[in-house]
Amino acid sequence: MLTITQDLYDRIVAHARQDHPDEACGVVAGPAGTDRPERFVPMLNAARSPTFYEFDSKDLLKLYRDLDDRDEEPVIVYHSHTATEAYPSRTDVTYANEPGAHYVLVSTADKDGLGEFQFRSYKIIEGVITEEEVQVVAAY
Repeated sequence: MLTITQDLYDRIVAHARQDHPDEACGVVAGPAGTDRPERFVPMLNAARSPTFYEFDSKDLLKLYRDLDDRDEEPVIVYHSHTATEAYPSRTDVTYANEPGAHYVLVSTADKDGLGEFQFRSYKIIEGVITEEEVQVVAAY
């Protein structure tokens, strides 16, 4: 299960809406070994595409150096889908190289009649996708 604060949830959704119609992407870092998302790190979609996201390689290197310096790890890796449901594509699965991370997808397309977005979380380990419950809390 992913437990996330309302503030972080709102920030991820706001980033997805802001970058629409392009896919948004980013990370929520947390103290190493805690599985507690704390620090919101929006990233630039270097592909600037409505159907694909790509972290800029220089930004990604800077992020990982920063994570090392802070003794943090990526607890959440998120991105948006602008025209499809919030379910990992084959490309998303290929990019999922953080086995401990929660992969959050936000859909800014209203495909299910439940509103203008979906917020779903997955574990993706060795190509296997497992959806998990999302618990939104006021604070940890």
